[in-house]
Amino acid sequence: MAKTDCFKSVGKNIPKIDSLGLSTGEEKFTDDFCFPRQIYCKLVYSSSPFAKIINLDLSGAEKLSGVVEILSYKNTPSLFHTTAGQGFPEPSPYDTKLFDQTVRFVGDRIALIAAENPVIAELAARKIKIEYQEFTPVFNPQQSTSSPPLHFQGEHAVIPVPYLPEKNIAAKVGFEIGAVDSVLKNSDLVINKIYQTHYASHCALEPHSAISYFDSRGRLVIISSTQVPFHARRIVSQILDLPVKFIRVIKPRIGGGFGGKQEILLEPLVALITLRTKRPARLVLSREEVFISTRTRHPMEIELSVGADKQGSLTAISMKALMNTGAYGSHALTVLSNTGSKTLPLFNKIKNIRFHAHSVYTNLPVGGAYRGYGATQGYFALGQQIDILARELKVDVLEIYKQQHIKSGETSPVFEVLGEGKEGTSQNITSCQLTECIDQGSQKIDWYGKRDKRIKNGHWVRGVGMAAGMQGSGIPRVDLASAYIKINDDGSFNLNIGATDLGTGSDTILAQIAAETLHTDPSQLIVLSSDTDTTPFDVGAYASSTTYISGNAVRKCAEKIKTKLITAGAELLQVQPQQVSLENQAVVCRKDKRRCSYEEIARYSLYSENQHQIQATTSNFSNQSPPPFIAQFAEVEINPFTGELKLLNFVSAVDCGQPINPLLVEGQVEGAVVNGISYALTEQYKFSSAGRMQNANFKYYHLFRTPDLCKVKTIIVNSYEQSGPFGAKSIGEIAINGPMPAIANAIFDAVGIRLYQSPFTPEKIYQAIHCCHKELTERRQ
Repeated sequence: MAKTDCFKSVGKNIPKIDSLGLSTGEEKFTDDFCFPRQIYCKLVYSSSPFAKIINLDLSGAEKLSGVVEILSYKNTPSLFHTTAGQGFPEPSPYDTKLFDQTVRFVGDRIALIAAENPVIAELAARKIKIEYQEFTPVFNPQQSTSSPPLHFQGEHAVIPVPYLPEKNIAAKVGFEIGAVDSVLKNSDLVINKIYQTHYASHCALEPHSAISYFDSRGRLVIISSTQVPFHARRIVSQILDLPVKFIRVIKPRIGGGFGGKQEILLEPLVALITLRTKRPARLVLSREEVFISTRTRHPMEIELSVGADKQGSLTAISMKALMNTGAYGSHALTVLSNTGSKTLPLFNKIKNIRFHAHSVYTNLPVGGAYRGYGATQGYFALGQQIDILARELKVDVLEIYKQQHIKSGETSPVFEVLGEGKEGTSQNITSCQLTECIDQGSQKIDWYGKRDKRIKNGHWVRGVGMAAGMQGSGIPRVDLASAYIKINDDGSFNLNIGATDLGTGSDTILAQIAAETLHTDPSQLIVLSSDTDTTPFDVGAYASSTTYISGNAVRKCAEKIKTKLITAGAELLQVQPQQVSLENQAVVCRKDKRRCSYEEIARYSLYSENQHQIQATTSNFSNQSPPPFIAQFAEVEINPFTGELKLLNFVSAVDCGQPINPLLVEGQVEGAVVNGISYALTEQYKFSSAGRMQNANFKYYHLFRTPDLCKVKTIIVNSYEQSGPFGAKSIGEIAINGPMPAIANAIFDAVGIRLYQSPFTPEKIYQAIHCCHKELTERRQ
């Protein structure tokens, strides 16, 4: 359980170390950097969903004064690569070129203009003339495998996984445990439903941006709004055939990522312009460009069958997923895998489990990593299915969760058979307070006072719904993080970390972990992060890895410094190391309470006797991924005459182990909740018949706004994860997975209709109510 009372820094609401700089505008984002003689870049995009470029006329743009360089398929490397910022070798297929003569979606790249100013770049882009040989596009994932292939030029996978571009299959994965079909056939109750989730944009307020230049020693420097600086460096090196040692990638402050910036999209382009012109180059996308050309949440169709006996025990589950990866296969395998691996272990009492899934190419925008990646789609199906089953059995859905969810000391065979790009790894749950989360969340929402009551407020009818889930803390046997610490003359410490702070506060919580270990104040830690030259390796910010993976690297590194402080301090006090301990920024002799401060130790070790720099570096790699758990509850009000929905209350009760900074935990939960609510209710891509997005701006792509917000409550249910840094697990993603199924279940509780396709717009609610009313009328007749 939680041990907050014995901590000095961990578990405390310490302000983010960059909060003052951000609020005063002193902290810099990528677009804030400016260099003499910099070149401005502008991309030109395909207006066709699927075609071969038979004539690319650049002459009009080339003649324009102020145009410095133009890139296209005619003069750039033709190397296949993946844009997915993942560990090497990447599990995503190598199916992308910088520029290709074949374009595969509206928004695919055709050319890049580099000019003296943005106005010239924009004007030059308009002067490019393109002739296409049009192909028949495929927009329906159901028809993809029977359609002509989108990729036919030697695209390939670099790890031994199924990749069938000739059938438009970007990835597939599956397993079966037990005898699913026979058990389903003999179950007392079987629920079979099909669920569909939709496209969504990450909508980070800072658009994708990158700037490159040569430093004073002729090395290429890239400043980028990236989640993965080290992966960006490696992939740029690969595409441009440059030695890694020639490239430095820096991530400054970043205005949100959510997975969308786990993609290497702009960095190779600005780098190539700098290489050719010997001048700084900048590329900052507009909001429309982010919508049409970057990455999205993968749409998915899930067919889910769940069997149960009369007592409510789940007997078998079959999940079949069809995922639309769009024109390219970025994260096609990992997101697909997580749809099963993050959901199916939740009900580990089920002995018969099947998961079969395919990711297919279409001529629509490209999917990618997005907060919750795959689990969000999976829980939309599973969360509703359990509610349907409970109602059919006439049992409390809370009891199904509490009796049958995975618990401490237990495991699931799914852990072992399903990983990310390879087989998983067996693991036992060592911390789980999901039952307590359900109890506290249900009490806060007044579950038993509101469930099945259909309380009326004029024309409006109220209902409540819930969903529960688990996620992970990094990718086991894949993710690696490192940290470096050294002491300074005044007893402060430099903490250098490769971990990437996306605005989440990871710089702050990693300083808290180091401070707790070193018995000092977090203000004594000088944090430097995300610079491939000056910070040690880290995979970056994704897969909910930072607190657990990077946090353990910091803790281990600080433990080494602690040992060195004790050794030097004991030498200075002329006692044995076992006779001293660390207390309040000093080494203290336990017997006579004599003490020497960290400042005294630093100066002694640097200038006096046995001179040396007290420093340490450590890496951390894990064979397990302890999941956080969450129970989420929604209260809605529906007008059955119009289909309008008001969200009144949303409660999340979460077990993330020991929270390092409770206020930042609440921020992560509530940010994810609003993200998930917006996805469930208002966000959607609207396409023309030619596959063009028609609402690529914030006026018509409706985000949940501040006036739309309901009462949002976060309850932190403390547990203690022995393998985590001071008991901590992850928190960044899990809260996005519950809003969609919880709201869907609340809609049913209010007006008795099921929505199997997101988002839940008033039109869909009204139509479902109307259809339900029509069916009832026909039955009565």
